[in-house]
Amino acid sequence: MTLRTPLGRARGLGSAKEGVGHAWATIVTAVALVPLSLWFVVSLIGLQGAGHAAFVAWAGSTVNASLLILTVLMVLHHAQLGIQMVVEDYVHNAAGKYIALIGSKLVAAFLAVFMTVSILKVAVGG
Repeated sequence: MTLRTPLGRARGLGSAKEGVGHAWATIVTAVALVPLSLWFVVSLIGLQGAGHAAFVAWAGSTVNASLLILTVLMVLHHAQLGIQMVVEDYVHNAAGKYIALIGSKLVAAFLAVFMTVSILKVAVGG
């Protein structure tokens, strides 16, 4: 039995005012991925049967390299937002939740840097 009123028990349990920003980020990345994914699939179909030199020439184009980097970054950010949502909803251990959230952000950041540098190396010819 508690002497606190229902309102007193509910205070501090309300919205953290962060859900809308997270939802918008998920929606924006999802919408951005539609044309980027279509461009990527059409490009891969166009490169079917082409050799390494043709791929390097394709990736060396400023437009293609830029769109490829943008696609990679959008995919990774969208995936990280989805993983964050799952962890926040289903991991109930506070320490495990923070470790999973920090780990997912670090992995996404590492992959973003690694993939961007790799694309730039192919595009520049390094």
